Amino acid sequence: MTNAEKTAEIVNRKKKREIRKQKTRDFLYLLMNHRMGKVGVVIIVLFLFIAFAAPLLRTVNPHQTGKVAHILIPPNGRFWFGTDDLGRDVWSQVIFGSRVSLLIGFISAFATVFTGALIGIFAGFYGGYIEELLMRIVDFFMMLPALPLMIVLAAVLGPSIWNIIFVVSLISWPTTARVVRSQVLSLKERPFVEASRCIGATNSFLMFREILPNVIPILFAEAVIMITEAIYAEAVLSFLGLGDPIRISWGSMLHFAFASGTMARAPWWVLPPILSIVILIIGFSFLGTAVSDILKPGYKETKGL
Repeated sequence: MTNAEKTAEIVNRKKKREIRKQKTRDFLYLLMNHRMGKVGVVIIVLFLFIAFAAPLLRTVNPHQTGKVAHILIPPNGRFWFGTDDLGRDVWSQVIFGSRVSLLIGFISAFATVFTGALIGIFAGFYGGYIEELLMRIVDFFMMLPALPLMIVLAAVLGPSIWNIIFVVSLISWPTTARVVRSQVLSLKERPFVEASRCIGATNSFLMFREILPNVIPILFAEAVIMITEAIYAEAVLSFLGLGDPIRISWGSMLHFAFASGTMARAPWWVLPPILSIVILIIGFSFLGTAVSDILKPGYKETKGL
């Protein structure tokens, strides 16, 4: 490659970086001007603040049991959300339970998107026998009943937060793989990919430097969806007694309330985790809807971008 060609390639890469930065700025602008997007971001940021600042929010050890006189006390000045059947502070359990839900949601989403994106890119880029083999594997996992399989795997692997993350990720990645594959089939025929191929770019460079940056918005939308599914799955599995026994989560709170037989007599123990799950899922759903709207063809033009 001559010096002139190297210079041209460097200039081309700089232009691509500037274009990507501008696209990112446009995306954030559209997101913050989308009504549902703003609400979703506010809800998610609020829960993230609660999770990180949990020790500062007038909380105690959520596992700490109280005296007999503190059992099943309604909300009051000392116990804002009341106590459970062991005298534990429900407020502290709700606050620290947000950490488990968000941790499972984000890690599961990352593992799901990473696996799905990798398989989708390879299948869409290479095609042929590789695509056929990978897509048959995807079809196999997509045919499996998700909830029963998660329950069986969680029961076999044992109650652990990492087992829940593994189970959720194992069930969820095929959808991302299919979405990414369909995008790669279109992107690999675009002129900018052909131009890079003509100047000697390797397959790995084309896949991860040319194609991957253009599917990141789709991956972001998929990640938001996966977070909601992971939060819901953790709540269901923990409610069934398959959650991590050493960590307080919203699902485990509902499990203990149901097992104690006091759900009807202690609504202050049940309503906070249910409302937390619902509000957080709504927040991510709003964010996912906003991202889907922004990615629709012609949306930017309607907003003057």
